[in-house]
Amino acid sequence: MECSETGVVPNGRIKRQVYVNIPFSMLMDSYLDSFVQHGLNAEIGLDAEALDSISPDRFKAIHEKLVEADLRVTIHSPFIDLSAGSPDHAIREVTRRRFEQVMGVARILSPQVVVCHAGYDEKRYGFIREVWLRNSIDTWKWMAEGLAEEGITLTLENVHEERPEYLLPLFEELEDLGVKFCFDTGHQAAFGKASIHEWLSCLGGFLGQLHLHDNNGGRDEHLGLGCGTIDFTALFDWLRKRRGEPPVITLEPHRKEDLWPSLKWLEQNWPW
Repeated sequence: MECSETGVVPNGRIKRQVYVNIPFSMLMDSYLDSFVQHGLNAEIGLDAEALDSISPDRFKAIHEKLVEADLRVTIHSPFIDLSAGSPDHAIREVTRRRFEQVMGVARILSPQVVVCHAGYDEKRYGFIREVWLRNSIDTWKWMAEGLAEEGITLTLENVHEERPEYLLPLFEELEDLGVKFCFDTGHQAAFGKASIHEWLSCLGGFLGQLHLHDNNGGRDEHLGLGCGTIDFTALFDWLRKRRGEPPVITLEPHRKEDLWPSLKWLEQNWPW
C-alpha cells in the first residue's frame, strides 16, 4: 500500500475503536464537521493558548456536537516546558496550574483518558533521579485522584525515556490509583534504546493506551502506519497473547493524507 493512498475507507468496526489526534483549535475551526461526517473519535490536544483563550461554553458546544454524533474523546495534555518532577517548585506550580485547567476541560468533555508526558529525560534528570521520581509521584497522584472523581483514567506516555526501567518505579507507585502506561511506538523508535519487547516485558502490565505512528528511526516524524521502518509485529504479537480488554488506541499521523491509509493498515493488522 502506498503511503499516499487516498479514497480508502476502513469499516466502522476499527473506526469505533480508534481515536485520532487533533489540536482542539483545529477541531473547532476546521475539522469538526469532518470528524462527525466520518465518525472519527478525537484525541483532543490542549495547549497553553487553548486553555487560556477558549471559553467553557465553547468547549461545551463542541462536546454537544460530538455526543450528538455518538463520538468519544480522549485528551492530550499540554507538555511544552512543563515538568511534573522538576526540582524547581515554581516550575511544578506552573505545571499543576496547567493540569488544573486540563481537569476543568475534562469535566466538560468527559474523555475516556487524559494522557500526559511522563517527562523523564536521563540527560536532564539522571543526576537527581530520586528527586524527580518523588516530585513526579506527588504530582501524578494529585492529578489521578482528581480525574478519578470524574471516572477518567490518567495515562503517562514515554517520549525521551531511553529505557522502560526509568519509568517502572513511577507506575509501581501509582498502580493503586489506576494510572496506566501509554506506549508511544514512534517515540520508542526515535528516542529509545530498548526494543519493543523490552518495553512490553517491563511495562506491559501497566499498559492502558497506545499511540501509534511510524518513523524511520532517526526522528519523531509521525508518519502514517506502514510508511516508516517500525516493525509492529512484536507489539501485535504481544497484544494477541494478552488477556483482558484492548488498550485505548490513538493514531497520531501529522498529515491528514496519512489518516485513511493508517486506519486501513490497522484494520488489516489489529489483533482484536
